Amino acid sequence: MTQRQHPIGTGFTAAATADEILAGIDLSGKHIVVTGGHQGIGRETTRALSRAGASVTVAARNPERAAEALSGVERVAASRLDLLDPDSIDAFADRYLASGEPLHALVNNAGIMAGPLVRDARGYESQFATNHLGHFQLTLGLLPALRAARGARVVNLTSGGHRISDIRWDDPHFADGYDEAGMLGYGQSKTANVLFAVELDRRWAEDGIRGFAVHPGIVMTTNLGPYLPEGEERTPWLPDEALRAMGLVDEAGAVVIDPERELKTPQQGASTSVLAAASPLLEGIGGVYLKDNDVSPLDEDPQDAVFGTTAEVNSDVVPYALDPDSARRLWELSEELVKR
Repeated sequence: MTQRQHPIGTGFTAAATADEILAGIDLSGKHIVVTGGHQGIGRETTRALSRAGASVTVAARNPERAAEALSGVERVAASRLDLLDPDSIDAFADRYLASGEPLHALVNNAGIMAGPLVRDARGYESQFATNHLGHFQLTLGLLPALRAARGARVVNLTSGGHRISDIRWDDPHFADGYDEAGMLGYGQSKTANVLFAVELDRRWAEDGIRGFAVHPGIVMTTNLGPYLPEGEERTPWLPDEALRAMGLVDEAGAVVIDPERELKTPQQGASTSVLAAASPLLEGIGGVYLKDNDVSPLDEDPQDAVFGTTAEVNSDVVPYALDPDSARRLWELSEELVKR
């Protein structure tokens, strides 16, 4: 698996936008689902795919709000999906399958980050449940439509934050040890996103379905934050002084844009997602972690500095996130967890 994990030379830089990635690519007749595709990186992913001709179904907890946010974007429909509600996930998959449309790409974009410990109705920690288990259940539910496309891709939005934590095999739901900021839970969920892509690709590549994990960069203007009920306001995930120390905002509090340091606009952040979902440059490739519009190098000797705590960014993938034995183990664990 790690032998695949090296840049292929796509010709695109970290500053490329989603529209630049898809320039000259005709997605007419293609059907794509984007979870959380109405805000932040997800909205720019939806817009770029639509401009290239795709029909996009945006999965959102509030489809009316999603439709409003995407007003004027062609070939887009919004459908209800709550990733913390297994019944909602099954209902979304059933509606899509009933449409009879093939699914050429599933972009598992929605996610939450940090915050206090929250559990779903099953007792599962909310970041693991939302970012991984909800998307795992959704992807399995949509498998017939993915197979019907006769060439499909599943794109999991992950993060360089996977470097914070491997899977906590003995305590994935944090009976103990949940840190105040919630970053261990976030790191575990982002590692799960990568391992899920690795095992999906191993299991489904023969059916023409390839899996990718995408680190979009650091997009400060996106709506990433802890899970909250509809209508409640999110608070900043870090205080201004911490953001300045990390070089994410300047002294005036303005967001810093510097793609070479992975500080990106939403349009730049969406670029690697659409590369994974639709670019012919990745034909014959799968089960890899992407960043900055290419396959990421493998960091075989990660240092102790925790991703996201300093102005220095290293988001290259680390070996435990690609481990095939861990990927199989997580898949089997996830199958058991979504049955409950």
